[in-house]
Amino acid sequence: MIKINDMPKLECCFERVVNEKGDYVVIDKIKEGYDWVFSDESVMAIEKLHGTNVSILIQDGQIVSIWNRTERIPFFNKGKQHIVIGIMNSYSRGYMEFLPDGQHFGELIGPKINGNPYKLKEHLWIPFTSYGQEHLKYKSWGKYPRDFKTLSEWFKELIPLYSSRVNGEEGRKSGFVEGIVFTHPDGRMAKLRRDMFDWFEGDRHQSKSDLAGEPK
Repeated sequence: MIKINDMPKLECCFERVVNEKGDYVVIDKIKEGYDWVFSDESVMAIEKLHGTNVSILIQDGQIVSIWNRTERIPFFNKGKQHIVIGIMNSYSRGYMEFLPDGQHFGELIGPKINGNPYKLKEHLWIPFTSYGQEHLKYKSWGKYPRDFKTLSEWFKELIPLYSSRVNGEEGRKSGFVEGIVFTHPDGRMAKLRRDMFDWFEGDRHQSKSDLAGEPK
């Protein structure tokens, strides 16, 4: 019996504080234990999709179960059919073609997820380790100094890679981009969202834990 794991909690790579406006924002101080994000040349910057975490379990080359966090999603169900349909849609597109046996994490996006910021007509499951690393990697990461000020300016100009792929030039100009997941080859990950910077204007991902100064 293979143990099913929840997606590891992604921490921000910078320290965060509640500013005078009551927003929980990053400051120019690397969180302890996250120096690797800025010092290791093998780290990739992958676009962070605004979806819901779903994983699949593959055994003997076949998808045998689907999981939303640690909740198993039955193939026939009421209320969560879009998750199964999203997996099937991605399978038909070849997104799982080279995934080995084991548990694989990804983001489910589409019409019923978070207001559908990518303007999709169908649900899709985007695996992190194949599609994400191949198509959603920022090649500009590492070409500029990795100090806080330069990184902040870079984030202001982030190209919405996924929106560009699905919506063309319109997606490139005005598509949604949430932020980045920094990924190390050994499996370590960290996140940084645009709405974590003090210059961000719009709705922020803030919860009671944010306002209490706790990581989210």
